[in-house]
Amino acid sequence: MRLASLLLTVAALHAQRPPQEPPSFPLWAGGAPGALGSEERDVPTLTPWLARNPNGKAIVVAPGGGYGALAADHEGKQIAQWLNSQGISAFVLRYRLGPRYRHPVMIGDVQRAIRTVRSRAAEFRVNPSKIGIMGFSAGGHLAATAATHFDAGNASSADAVDRAGSRPDFAVLCYPVVTLTEEAYVHKGSRRNLLGDTPDPALVENLSNERAVTKETPPTFLFHTNADVGVPPENSVLFYLALRKNGVPAELHIYENGPHGVGLAWSDMTLSSWPARLADWLRNR
Repeated sequence: MRLASLLLTVAALHAQRPPQEPPSFPLWAGGAPGALGSEERDVPTLTPWLARNPNGKAIVVAPGGGYGALAADHEGKQIAQWLNSQGISAFVLRYRLGPRYRHPVMIGDVQRAIRTVRSRAAEFRVNPSKIGIMGFSAGGHLAATAATHFDAGNASSADAVDRAGSRPDFAVLCYPVVTLTEEAYVHKGSRRNLLGDTPDPALVENLSNERAVTKETPPTFLFHTNADVGVPPENSVLFYLALRKNGVPAELHIYENGPHGVGLAWSDMTLSSWPARLADWLRNR
């Protein structure tokens, strides 16, 4: 009954006229560090989709797009609406992209997003210790980077946002880019847009996130399909095995069929059950 109810909710969200998108706000009021201009592509933002009946959880959502574009609808807006239906407030991140920008700009943007939500938790009616990160494809790599590269904040900073920690309390990785070193499974376009054509091998190693998992990595939910030829499911498997090795709570779902970039997979009766699996997992977080 629970699965049927969740599928009906997803179908209703798809059928109804979508709500008006909330206004976004810049992550840095005075301009982002390292900005190369003041155009839209130079200004990272958050769009806050606040749940009407909040349960205290919040998730920063990083759409995919190979670090060269953003799938802001089916991996952003639609995800936010579904999270709202679960009582979770969503914050869709527009982060800066390659080849105009390179690492560490992207990780700086996602860390700032997490700090922003945590520092303004009372305003957004969320629990500062229940803030997660969710990413799709290359956005999944950004989310995995946030889950493995974080800090407790700068307690002496005059900026309240910078005083907040950047560690997410949980992570959701959907058909994520993870490895940058296992050549058979690397999404080379994402690696190139993030690091350039001839990156430092030490940097490639550091951002191959299955190698960066520790006991401090937050609990993680992973979803992939066996038929994904864009980003092979071994990316999720490698991250899951690293989590398991380090004793981090984790749940991995690999569906047999389905292409890369499915979002909520509304048109696939089998694959569209994955949000129900996520809802069950989130309920236990």
